[in-house]
Amino acid sequence: MKNEHFFEDVYEVVRMIPPGRVTSYGAIAEYLGQKRSARMVGWAMNSSHGRDIPAHRVVNRDGLLTGKHFFPAPQTMQELLEKEGLTIIKDQIQDFDKVFWSPSEHLAL
Repeated sequence: MKNEHFFEDVYEVVRMIPPGRVTSYGAIAEYLGQKRSARMVGWAMNSSHGRDIPAHRVVNRDGLLTGKHFFPAPQTMQELLEKEGLTIIKDQIQDFDKVFWSPSEHLAL
């Protein structure tokens, strides 16, 4: 699988995450049949800026804003999520289990 095709597949999934919901790098990788490629999903998110992709909705498996340093300013990711109604305390999404969106549960392959 070539990276550019994988990245485009990742972007297609990320565009489907509803506002006010988040998913994880690993959940996207698993949905795409590449369970061990969570880090590659992260690389795709890092390369997504300047495109119409809501990268702020992708966090680590614990709900931490680990990708915040790849936004124009470190607080941008949190601000975007808070505008969608999420509560973030110390880079941690509160009630993560309630706002988590699983592509495997919501999308058909």
